Amino acid sequence: MSGNYLVIFLKILGSLALLIYGMKVMSEALQKMAGSQLRHILGAMTTNRFTGMFTGTFITCAVQSSSATTVMTVSFVNAGLLTLAQAISVIMGANIGTTLTAWIMSLGYNVDLTMVVFPAFFIGIILIYSKSRRYVGDFLFGIAFLFFSLVLLSDAGKALDLEHNPDAIHFFASFDTGSHLTIIIFLLVGTLITCIVQSSAAVMAITILLCSTGVLPIYLGIALVMGENIGTTATANLAALGANTQARRAALAHLVFNVFGVVWVLILFYPFVDFVCGLVGYNPTDTALSTAEKAHLLPIVLAAFHTCFNVANTGILIWCIPLIEKVVCALIKPKPVKEDEDFRLRFIQAGIMKTPELSVFEAQKEMASFGERIQRMFGMVQELLGLDNGDQFDKLYERIAKYEDISDNMEIEIAKYLDQVSNAHLSDDTKAKIRAMLREISEIESIGDSCFNMARTISRRVKGTENFTSRQYENIHQMMELTNTALTEMNYMFTHDKQTLNPDRSFTIENEINNYRNQLRKQNIDAIENNEYTYSIGTMYMDIIQECEKLGDYVVNVVEARMNTRQKDMQEA
Repeated sequence: MSGNYLVIFLKILGSLALLIYGMKVMSEALQKMAGSQLRHILGAMTTNRFTGMFTGTFITCAVQSSSATTVMTVSFVNAGLLTLAQAISVIMGANIGTTLTAWIMSLGYNVDLTMVVFPAFFIGIILIYSKSRRYVGDFLFGIAFLFFSLVLLSDAGKALDLEHNPDAIHFFASFDTGSHLTIIIFLLVGTLITCIVQSSAAVMAITILLCSTGVLPIYLGIALVMGENIGTTATANLAALGANTQARRAALAHLVFNVFGVVWVLILFYPFVDFVCGLVGYNPTDTALSTAEKAHLLPIVLAAFHTCFNVANTGILIWCIPLIEKVVCALIKPKPVKEDEDFRLRFIQAGIMKTPELSVFEAQKEMASFGERIQRMFGMVQELLGLDNGDQFDKLYERIAKYEDISDNMEIEIAKYLDQVSNAHLSDDTKAKIRAMLREISEIESIGDSCFNMARTISRRVKGTENFTSRQYENIHQMMELTNTALTEMNYMFTHDKQTLNPDRSFTIENEINNYRNQLRKQNIDAIENNEYTYSIGTMYMDIIQECEKLGDYVVNVVEARMNTRQKDMQEA
């Protein structure tokens, strides 16, 4: 007999793994089908708390994963696309949207979907090998796995025959369902299991399985569901660990929202549960119900409670978003502002579930940060030009050298990240976008090389015996101002929409730089011939001018690649 139980237990574990995998495949397929529209929806439809809530509900219903929505939201807050208040409203909506999953699972327990599952597998595999319909095939496979796992779990529950197992009946009967302490214990168990398996769907499936057999009282099953609501917030909080302060606050707001809901439901637990049971037509005190009736009603009761809980909690707290914002801001203080002298990626985070679209978006934000850092480096070179030999000069030169190392590391890490993204199944547009971005980071790193070359030339001049003439200094400053303007235009393109961009400005500045370089080159030859300064100082002078001109070329290359990326964005929008 124990061997039979082992086989059934392994079948349950395998079914849960199949369920989690099915949910993952289905969610990822839906996200890929939606593509960039998810980002545009989040950016355009969160103008107030109500539209934000409906947006979160819609996206979670669409992708069938509240974790995906909340992680996406935290990433957008980290990237500055959403404010904290907007993110809180989206997360509230995500909690409502995730209740659809519970209804789908209750349907799987109440309807024999075997005849639908196998045709779905067959059609899905055909579509997967069809390039244009691959994501639809992935979706069909995911939902088929989901329903097939529910069928297997239902069969395993019947095979366990728990309603006739005295040990199981005695174990669950030993808990006092009328005690709040018991409810809290099961709530904590539900929280812990969800944190471990990182799947609220798996916990819901187990709860439905136990309740439908009749051995787990509905009050304890609902306590597990409440714990699952808290445990599911772990995903977003883990995602926010390496993010900025606002993103960590958004993830904490998700936890605060769910914990508050659990607290007020615990206070009104029995009246609230009885109210939900009444809506479904189930009486928890009725012992005359057959196992078949319980198997039909209890999954619906759990799904109804999940919906009522999240809708009611959102209805209460949507008016308190400013208060929640104040609470999380008080709990998570911003880090002291200090000079960013260490290599650290701000927007790209490894190990977090993302779609290729979101990954590409984060890489774009990281490149914008890369561009800003490079312009700061060029500003240091301008400052270095005005210093004489000494401690201040040496410290600034060391900072520039450190920025050069950071620039090399950023190019490698962003390229490595984009390479990982490109391993996913991507559309031709997204592949072209990644190729353009790889070109951009290469050109930005070359700008860093030019800055460091200028710093080394200035260092050679300072350590030598000769100095630039006042006219040379004036010309270098003017060339550097033109170059800095080109960098400003480049960074403007990273942060503004295509409609507001005018690449002609960058091309015009580049022409000015080229013409000025040619003019200074001719003047330099004449000045050396007229013995205004030596050939040696003239060479160092023109090295700086030439590096500025090269830098201008790199900027134009970035602008051209960036415009191609923007065009892909506009086509997808």
